[in-house]
Amino acid sequence: MPRLPAINSVADIHTRRDPYLDAWFLHFMLENNIEHLVNPKVNASAEQLRFMVDLDEDQVFAPCTDWMFDNLLKTRMTKELKQEYVDTWKRVVRLIHDFSGDPFIRKKVLSLCKHLFQKALNSPFMIPSRLLKRMLDIFLSQNALQDPYMEIKKKYNRRAVEFMNTPVFFRFISSCPDSTMGCEKIQDLRWELDLLELKRFFCLSTWSDIWKQEEFHPDSVLVEREINRQWEGFESVMTSLLGPDNIYSYKILYMPDSAGGIMFDLRIIQTFIRLGHKVVLALKEGFYYDYPTLWDIDYDPALSGVLRDANIVQDSQVTKKDFLKKQRENRILAISDGTRERMNLYRTSITFARAWKESDLVVAKGSGNFRRFIQNSHLFSRDILSFYRDCHGEVHFEFKKRSSRVRKFIESEIMAKAEKIKKGMLEARLQGQRVLFYSAIIGSIPGQTQMAIKVINEFAGYMRERMDQTYIVNPAEHFEQGMDGDDLMYMWEMVQRSGLIDVWRFQTVSDIEKSFELMGQKVPPIWAGKDATYSTGCTKEMHIALDVQEKYPEMQIIGPSSDKFFRRREYGVGKFFDANIEREGAIKS
Repeated sequence: MPRLPAINSVADIHTRRDPYLDAWFLHFMLENNIEHLVNPKVNASAEQLRFMVDLDEDQVFAPCTDWMFDNLLKTRMTKELKQEYVDTWKRVVRLIHDFSGDPFIRKKVLSLCKHLFQKALNSPFMIPSRLLKRMLDIFLSQNALQDPYMEIKKKYNRRAVEFMNTPVFFRFISSCPDSTMGCEKIQDLRWELDLLELKRFFCLSTWSDIWKQEEFHPDSVLVEREINRQWEGFESVMTSLLGPDNIYSYKILYMPDSAGGIMFDLRIIQTFIRLGHKVVLALKEGFYYDYPTLWDIDYDPALSGVLRDANIVQDSQVTKKDFLKKQRENRILAISDGTRERMNLYRTSITFARAWKESDLVVAKGSGNFRRFIQNSHLFSRDILSFYRDCHGEVHFEFKKRSSRVRKFIESEIMAKAEKIKKGMLEARLQGQRVLFYSAIIGSIPGQTQMAIKVINEFAGYMRERMDQTYIVNPAEHFEQGMDGDDLMYMWEMVQRSGLIDVWRFQTVSDIEKSFELMGQKVPPIWAGKDATYSTGCTKEMHIALDVQEKYPEMQIIGPSSDKFFRRREYGVGKFFDANIEREGAIKS
């Protein structure tokens, strides 16, 4: 086998530099079933990943720690990798023995999982957590189980609630520190108290003995040790983010990691809300041991009681417009992350990706999340705060700052840009001009975004020369680096629904042909026959245009007929280019 280049970190991997590394990585993606082009219905696109990870155009992302990827890259079974596989196998075997009632089914599932396990040992390409996911799918389907841990999680949550009603909990949360707090102003003192409360709830949320032991009665020495536990960086990080000098209301994405612990996580969330922030709670889509799922809210009275004021978002593909609306109207949203495994950004839902993109801070609790975000050399699009308690009882707290290359367009910025465009349209109308909005392909052909901008600009200039007293709104002239498809569609919808458009023109084949003629070029084969109906963004805009026309009947819609647009689905997450047309009756795997 050709020698692969040395890789120092996952972030070093780029395609189109070494054919053998490209082949190895594609095989790695296929073996772990996370390649978008092969399975686009369950695997995130590159655009969706960029909501969460700072990636160059040819840079790849591996959903594992650097040391794990290095072990897999060696294509041989190292001691560390073998231990990961063995630990995974032990977890599955315990689950099969504990919850497979039928002896025949138990033997069949155990044997089938053993075949997968042996394959992984013989050819170590699969991430152990992906192997675990595959074996869990087999176990659940063969035993016709939805969540074998349902009663266990309810028990853990009940014990956590019971602990909150004990004198020990009251002492833990309410006892004053030994030393007198020094402060120059009352706001500092208030923050010191808030910080102390947060630290204690963070500690309790990782103290698994509270909910895993049937009778938990810690002595005073143990309680004092936990109360006075020192976490390096906790005070400085939390103060810089949420302290008294911060006047900004944060949007926080919070990912818990266990039943029982989530009851204390929700107390942390309540403190965040009291401090003026908004929170999105991301739960699992389905069974993953004791991790809480979105559906637990329906079956667990302890959880549903605490989350009674939360808005439960069950749509896995919520639009940016609807998500922002829900976030404006609710202090806390509960969503599914779309996965039934350790956090895997390739398998997250569109709703989760949008929640991440709209957040300012991600709180990722648990060793699994710590490994995926802190022990991965990639930089992410949002600040990440991760914490967990290890097997020795030590609490680890880390803060990973977002990539400096990533710019977040907040809702107010996008609205301001929309208002500026609307102001120009209104001024043109007051001067007696007619307003023409031009919907056209900007990035519907992969790799042709810059050419698409030239095409639309050329034709917009041509229309301005030929049309008197007409104000042309050309979307390409308002394109700003860093704005993705979600941002642009959100901005343009505000403009399009303003009632200031007199003529809404959709790009035709002849428009494109004329543009290339004006540029002195022949129409390239990749552009032949293209028009606005080829773009899912334009398709969404045609829906909006028809809706607007009902309210403002005098507005004209010109271009391809509307029925030719509705072959297409919703535009892809963060994409300028199309989702594919689905043929009616096509087989879906």
